[in-house]
Amino acid sequence: MKVLYFHQHFSTPAGAVGTRSYEMARRLVHRGHEVLMVCGSTAGGDPGLNMPFNRGRRRGVVDGIQVLEFDLAYSNRDGFLRRTVVFLRFALLSITVALREQCDVVLATSTPLTAGIPGVAARWLRAKPFVFEVRDLWPELPKAMGVTRNPLVLWVMSALEWTTYRSAIRIVGLAPGIVDGIARRGVDRSRIVLIPNICDSRLFSGGHTMWRPPGVAPGDLMAVFAGAHGLANGLDAVLDAAMELQRRGRSDIKIVLIGEGKLKPRLQQRAAAAGLANVVFHDPVSKKRLAGLMAAAQIGLQILDNVPAFYDGTSPNKFFDYLSAGLPVLINYPGWLANLVREHICLMSAAVAAQDSRRYAASLLATIVGDDVGSRYFWELVDKALAESASMQFGSMDGTGAFYSYIRCGSDNAPKVLDIVRGIFESLSKDGVTEEELQKAKNKILSALVIKNELPMGRLIDLGFNWQYLQEYRPIDEDVKAIKAVSVEQIGSLIAELRPADFTQFAIGPAGEG
Repeated sequence: MKVLYFHQHFSTPAGAVGTRSYEMARRLVHRGHEVLMVCGSTAGGDPGLNMPFNRGRRRGVVDGIQVLEFDLAYSNRDGFLRRTVVFLRFALLSITVALREQCDVVLATSTPLTAGIPGVAARWLRAKPFVFEVRDLWPELPKAMGVTRNPLVLWVMSALEWTTYRSAIRIVGLAPGIVDGIARRGVDRSRIVLIPNICDSRLFSGGHTMWRPPGVAPGDLMAVFAGAHGLANGLDAVLDAAMELQRRGRSDIKIVLIGEGKLKPRLQQRAAAAGLANVVFHDPVSKKRLAGLMAAAQIGLQILDNVPAFYDGTSPNKFFDYLSAGLPVLINYPGWLANLVREHICLMSAAVAAQDSRRYAASLLATIVGDDVGSRYFWELVDKALAESASMQFGSMDGTGAFYSYIRCGSDNAPKVLDIVRGIFESLSKDGVTEEELQKAKNKILSALVIKNELPMGRLIDLGFNWQYLQEYRPIDEDVKAIKAVSVEQIGSLIAELRPADFTQFAIGPAGEG
């Protein structure tokens, strides 16, 4: 099969940009297919061709892949207008290739969205099967970032997006949010496939010369960000963190920002003005050299600006490079990638039934241990930044009941978090709770009870609970009296009987080795 592959920013591992298209093409060649890769000249990229351009193009074979490169210089430092011109020129030149080259299937990958134009032409003018890969949603992301708010520009991009989606026989989305965005445009989900970003694990598996840039000592903890320094990347947040680290005297922590982008000069000026000796800027390096840097690092930084469209709508290649290099990843936004490096821990143990008068003591115990604020979980886990959230609830049912805890933390912290939780329960068994803890828990529960019963639905829920489980009507005053009457000794007796430390554990998180 002959595959005509359009990717404006194509690069081999000798370049400093993503290599997804290279890896895909190389594996197609390995399986016996012919691949012609059509690309431009991207700053930091290296398509692998060294001969001079002839009439604005050059063509050769790189690792078994036929490569056709247009002399169209592009850089992340370019302004919006210049980049738009380069995108359109690449699309127009690519149309001529799409209409002349022999092929069995056309594959085009964004960004930019205009990369799909030659595929549309091949689909409708030559009846060639067209597969479109979507790396970012356009115009949703540019609009969300404020890159352009011109209604005409947004309408044109939206029309091109709609046309490209309907021309493709299959569409590949790199993130769950991208797949959902494509489906919102009316594309049947049977035509959409989720294939997240990838990395060559062999590239980061070892055997590389470890190195650190000047300014990073052998004993320093080194955190690396490898990627563009543009509007989307939100690297001012990294400089904010560096200022706080410097204020605390943590000169042993160094942050290395490696890459290029429109905002790099401004970021360098800000770091210099603030005297940040703990931030090192470095020029882009090849993937192979980057592997040596990551082998010497302790943390990979996955940073983006706080744009909700990024949460589930991006699939940065650097994130997967970090994982392949075995680095823990510090990520500064929620979404599907954050969930890949989180551990979700659920703990359950036996408690009293709805008919048991000790249900009030059980509710107070759960509040002392796992309320959102001021509980033992909060002070030992959340306040110390070992867990993003930690809570314990008491659920009473007909004839039975349960204590259940939910803790969300980084996968690297999970063993330590569980050790602390066991220590909390051991302390409860040994020393019980204090009068101060009990009084605070009573205040919280009583306040919530009164507010809840001021709402019609809240009162109806309590009435239904009492009638269903107790076959009686209970005024709110009786619940208030029962809560106030609970003593430290009663909670201690409940702990001794129920032994909440004997919990059943269930966790969902990244797969461990083996």
